[in-house]
Amino acid sequence: MSSTESKLTVQKSSDWVPKMLAWVDLKFDYFGYFTSQEIDYPSGGFHHVLYAGTKAVTLEQLDELPSDKPKVGILSYDQKNKYENLSSQNKAWISCPDSLFFSPELTILINENELTIEGTSPDQILAEILNTQVSSERKTGDFTIDSSHDEESYKAIFKKIQGHILEGDIYELNYCMDFHGTVSHTEPINLFLDLCENSPMPFSALFKAANLYLCCASPERFLKKQGQTLLTQPIKGTIKRGKTQQEDEDLKKQLAESEKEQAENLMIVDLMRNDLARIAQTGSVKVEELFGIYSFKQISQMISSVICRLPPSIGFEEIVSQTFPMGSMTGAPKVKCMELIETYEKFKRSWFSGSIGYIDSNGDFDFCVIIRSLIIDRTKNSFYFGVGSAITIDADAKAEYQECLLKAASLIKTLENFYSNFNNPN
Repeated sequence: MSSTESKLTVQKSSDWVPKMLAWVDLKFDYFGYFTSQEIDYPSGGFHHVLYAGTKAVTLEQLDELPSDKPKVGILSYDQKNKYENLSSQNKAWISCPDSLFFSPELTILINENELTIEGTSPDQILAEILNTQVSSERKTGDFTIDSSHDEESYKAIFKKIQGHILEGDIYELNYCMDFHGTVSHTEPINLFLDLCENSPMPFSALFKAANLYLCCASPERFLKKQGQTLLTQPIKGTIKRGKTQQEDEDLKKQLAESEKEQAENLMIVDLMRNDLARIAQTGSVKVEELFGIYSFKQISQMISSVICRLPPSIGFEEIVSQTFPMGSMTGAPKVKCMELIETYEKFKRSWFSGSIGYIDSNGDFDFCVIIRSLIIDRTKNSFYFGVGSAITIDADAKAEYQECLLKAASLIKTLENFYSNFNNPN
């Protein structure tokens, strides 16, 4: 903290978050708001915190930011092209930077009953936020939505990918489809708050970079560093929640005992073990939990945890270069899968399936996988999001297509809550 900065701790009001987000959106070009929504998750979710700044750099320029301050950043899936001989030539629904990081000029730490404002003139900031007017009325409007796939076109590509598996090119591939459209007006803050209500997740984040917004409700951690311990938690295996407690327990048991889902999960666990081994102290990589079943509001998922010990001198950029993107979003083997993703997917992933998070001033960090997330361009009133599932030799095309629609449901519901005209392509 500089000599002109100070701290102020006060009691938190019930309407603090909407007021704070509305205020920071007016004042700053860059901000990241993170929350776990108090969801129980192995090794915890995001801290409840807001970071805001005015200047951003790329990952490769990270050393230009103050070493004694936190750093907040986002990585596009296309950052992969810097680490492998790959390219991204598919259509971009929204053009997003490959990487973007900033150091906060304002930090607001939020606890259950109080909050701490760190920055220049925190008293003034508090007064301005409390005086910010947040309307409970929502504008009516329209939105259009389309997808590059219907069920038949999805099945056709599904068959081609399984052909690559039969030929021995790959074992498993995470194939994604897109939804994209336009809206009559953009309300990224209200959309995010509604998404949090519809689909509360341990890695919820609202990120702004000039005219671009990410409304993220992710259940999946990419990497978390605490001291010299590095943790990754790949997800493979999804099932809907039951309408009754008994049905819910039966569905979770079905997921837990599914040989298909276990096989998919294990392939990605092995891939992540290999990725971590590139940077870990020799012999330190281990599986902390295999095939854990965790439930969220609309779905239950199979989550595994892999950890390792890091050498003392390794930095964030080197860790990312050896592990990015998350293996659950590619498949195995990783590079070949990314080549086939470029061949068969119909859109440029950009921020979708990338990563967002924060680095503490001591070098510890926490980043999630960008899934179940809306990406919005406010200047063009446009949006897109992606959903996907793992294709293996035993996978069924109809079931995987339905899994994609299940994952899209919370995002579509959020859009429906704000806009009256809804054109469902499927």
